[in-house]
Amino acid sequence: MKITVVGAGGNVGSTVAMTIAQRDFAKEVVAVDLEIKKDDKSFYPSRGRALDQWQTAPILNFDTRVKGTVSYEDTANSDICVITAGLPRRPGMSRDDLLSANMGIVRDVTEKLVKHSPNTIIVVVSNPLDLMTYVAWKTSGLPASRVVGMAGILDTARYRAFLAEELNLSPKDIQALILGGHGDSMVPLPRYTTISGIPVTHFISKDKLDAIIERTKTGGGELVGLMGTSAWYAPGTAAAQMVEAIALDQNRIFPCAAYLDGEFGLKDLYVGVPVLLGRDGVKKIIEIDLDEQEKALLNESADHVRKGLEDLQRLS
Repeated sequence: MKITVVGAGGNVGSTVAMTIAQRDFAKEVVAVDLEIKKDDKSFYPSRGRALDQWQTAPILNFDTRVKGTVSYEDTANSDICVITAGLPRRPGMSRDDLLSANMGIVRDVTEKLVKHSPNTIIVVVSNPLDLMTYVAWKTSGLPASRVVGMAGILDTARYRAFLAEELNLSPKDIQALILGGHGDSMVPLPRYTTISGIPVTHFISKDKLDAIIERTKTGGGELVGLMGTSAWYAPGTAAAQMVEAIALDQNRIFPCAAYLDGEFGLKDLYVGVPVLLGRDGVKKIIEIDLDEQEKALLNESADHVRKGLEDLQRLS
């Protein structure tokens, strides 16, 4: 199993590469990024980080080889490619502010990847997530089932972490689901949130739960405010979890940005929904029952994504 991570000289990409290596299910991780020139010197962040990661293998006991490169030829015949390349989010910047610049980056990266790995599966992490996943799909020419975006796993992880902290319970026992676009319009579903099978409302008041939901929606912005840049540990490990599910054909049910062609009443959009994830990518989109309020919130979130698509078409 060969996995390529593009943008591996950055924080998110290097976290994806390292997490995959540590889990030891792949034969090779190819870490790709640009050569950086500064003060008449050339630097190779992906090579340096990959070398550093490989040197942890004797300590952490894994065999997955991590190879850093600036050449897409080294990515040939990759089973799965993860795209994290793009400009990071800065203070005061929304995900949509990244649209124009990252659209060009994702197009270029996708073209290079499918040239050398025409049968790959692509996992997109670049922001704005739902829109960049759409760009990668359109550019790649691959079936929509083989292009999927990482969003819901990260958003759900934040939601579960906040609940675990508030309730002083293990996050391992908390299950939850978040739909919609990756951003402030996401749709956490309290009705589908349980703790060891018990509805979350048994443990927490409505006011506190609503506050956690609002914190989840702005969770990315909270971290940007604290660090001056986007998060990387949680996004990187979330993407690695998707890669593992695909590589090992685990048939995991995850909330991911998937292409909708009528499901949930939505069409020609990448939006976060529950999917069955395995060796062929998105094997199935799971349509759950939503009440009228939940449907309205999902449609509102989808409208936000659709507006972004209109901007994409204008900028193309």
